[in-house]
Amino acid sequence: MEPTPTPPVSWLKHIRWDSKGLVPVIAQEQGTNDVLMFAWMNREALQKTAELGQAVYFSRSRNKLWYKGEESGHVQKVHEIRMDCDNDVILLKVTQLGHEPGIACHTGRHSCFFSVLENGEWKSVDPVLKDPESIYK
Repeated sequence: MEPTPTPPVSWLKHIRWDSKGLVPVIAQEQGTNDVLMFAWMNREALQKTAELGQAVYFSRSRNKLWYKGEESGHVQKVHEIRMDCDNDVILLKVTQLGHEPGIACHTGRHSCFFSVLENGEWKSVDPVLKDPESIYK
């Protein structure tokens, strides 16, 4: 007997995927509303995120699924998945796990958005919470 194919997830058809089959995703911390990071998802990543309740992105540089925290332990628990009015951006409401306070950025910072434009120059304004060398082995 052959396995029954999994039926398509109908809610995925409402998303306006780009020409590469990707959609931009913003991860926002539940509670503080801090914007933690920006990444990409393909259909499989978004479906797995919904199924697991944990952020799964698509790595364009590695051309594969990227389970957030798979190397660092800095997992994102997903509370809510939202779509914007144009159906072409996803917003995840997450709790950043694995370190207190949460580290979402590969630089060891809470958020990837740690640079502020001041007087025509970019300034790093958020501290490194953990040395990236000790996070990624």
